[in-house]
Amino acid sequence: MDFGNRAGAGERPAIVVIDMNFGFTDPASPLACELEGAVAAIATLLARARSLSVPVIYTTVAYAQADLETASVFLRKVPALRRLQAGTRWPEIDPRLEPSPGEPVLVKLFASAFFGTPLDTLLRARGSDTLIVCGASTSGCVRATVVDALQHGLVPVVPREAVGDRDPAAHAASLRDIDLKYGDVISLAETVDYLGRVGRPAS
Repeated sequence: MDFGNRAGAGERPAIVVIDMNFGFTDPASPLACELEGAVAAIATLLARARSLSVPVIYTTVAYAQADLETASVFLRKVPALRRLQAGTRWPEIDPRLEPSPGEPVLVKLFASAFFGTPLDTLLRARGSDTLIVCGASTSGCVRATVVDALQHGLVPVVPREAVGDRDPAAHAASLRDIDLKYGDVISLAETVDYLGRVGRPAS
């Protein structure tokens, strides 16, 4: 088959939770996505990962005054991103998915979790060979992170119930595109089973 083969998850996964902050989860935000189902799925995934000592890393988007020039083109394209001002409530991770002590929260200015952050360094330090990508939005930061994970030599895995978007058509098209060309889109149940096979029970 020329497209859509399984990349095949490895033995040392890590999880990155993309931008599950109030800016994306609160319906009052202009950036809000349909994420209620994803929040529940991610919570299930995180509980399993933590019980098996699988590393978890978070990202958020936040713009300090000094960042406005750096991200000026992105902000012109998506002015709603200006809502994610550093020091306000909007970049804070939704408490339903609160990071545990020791789980880093990386601040990014653009779509990919790799661009301008130490994500690759953190994953290499942990010996990770697989990156489970969840969060928001499927067609934006999730997809960009999946593409960059592949380009950094990692197997990207996307649990389909654990991602969400504000545009259902873009969500569906992005999952199909990821599965055809960049990573393995699988169910939450399959992801949890996979973690059970490769994880190490927490002491």
